[in-house]
Amino acid sequence: MDFNRQVIEEFRANGGRVGGMFENGRLLLLTTTGARSGLRRTTPLGYLPDEGGRVLVIASAGGAPEDPAWFRNLVANPRVTVESGAFTYEADAVVLAGAERDAAFARAVGSDPGWGEYEAKSGRTLPVVALVPLAAGPPGGPATPSAMLIAVHDAFRRELRLIRGEVAASGAAGVGAQLRINCLTLCEGLGNHHMGEDQQMFPLVARRHPELAPVLARLGGEHEAIKGLLAELRRALDGGDPATLLAEVERLTAALEAHLDREEEQLVPVLDAIGL
Repeated sequence: MDFNRQVIEEFRANGGRVGGMFENGRLLLLTTTGARSGLRRTTPLGYLPDEGGRVLVIASAGGAPEDPAWFRNLVANPRVTVESGAFTYEADAVVLAGAERDAAFARAVGSDPGWGEYEAKSGRTLPVVALVPLAAGPPGGPATPSAMLIAVHDAFRRELRLIRGEVAASGAAGVGAQLRINCLTLCEGLGNHHMGEDQQMFPLVARRHPELAPVLARLGGEHEAIKGLLAELRRALDGGDPATLLAEVERLTAALEAHLDREEEQLVPVLDAIGL
């Protein structure tokens, strides 16, 4: 409990970044309602991106023979709270079954054999749980538009770093199923983010600050360039060659980091005054 408390405090103090055994990994905080006590309990957990905006967590309990308390809680009360760093949202927990569970677990083992070792050690079939965000409204996050923009950008930066490491480590094993989903999730998220900026943020900034029209035109052009790089990344995924995929990830990283830095430099000073 003391260890979990330290991780939770570090996670919340640093926008989802932690050191130690969780450094350079995907981590979230899951808050469940006690099956018997009714009290809210928060647990740090590794997770896997999944399609459709949901994420997966595995009830490994470090290979213990019994399901962890957080799993028993969400079975009794499926409505949970997820903290992903700067963002907090409500979700419904869905325990996967049958072929869907087996396919998800196989992806997990393909990306990290430790999951299979935990299952063998536990003597049980490890439950896989999908956390499905509720459709009502955006996730809670920083209070100001500028802080929200930076938080979103930092989430993309962090995900790119993780994917670069995963692709580099894949080597002769090729592009695994989970790595493919990680990349496609990144592509979808970036595409949606830039579409929102093009259709909502940029027009509002242009109305309030017409002098920024050249800046906004350049940023919009960079969105189109990044869209092209995302298409190349998808093609590299279809090819299945890790070296080609890594080259495309590096190209995307260089272009995106430069774009995010430029966007923050130009727009952060004006966003809060506009009141997006």
